[in-house]
Amino acid sequence: MSLVFESGNGTITVPDSALLQIAVQAAESVDGVRVRRRRAVDLEGKAVRLEVSVHGNEPLVAAGEAVQRAVGSALATMCGLDLAVDVAIEELA
Repeated sequence: MSLVFESGNGTITVPDSALLQIAVQAAESVDGVRVRRRRAVDLEGKAVRLEVSVHGNEPLVAAGEAVQRAVGSALATMCGLDLAVDVAIEELA
């Protein structure tokens, strides 16, 4: 599902792929974190779901919380979205 903004000048459409790219880039801006293959942005459910790998020396909960903050902030800033960010740590790198 795409995010659509309507104004007097027309519409602006942000496809899921762009929203996902924002989320992935924000998550990977956290030191020691890499996003794995399976992930989703669910606008109806108001959630982002990411599976990540974390460098083995990083505290896992702190890394997950940092991902939540980075992704939530990026989507709020760039698209005005307030979404829950669910992070599954699937692998230690």
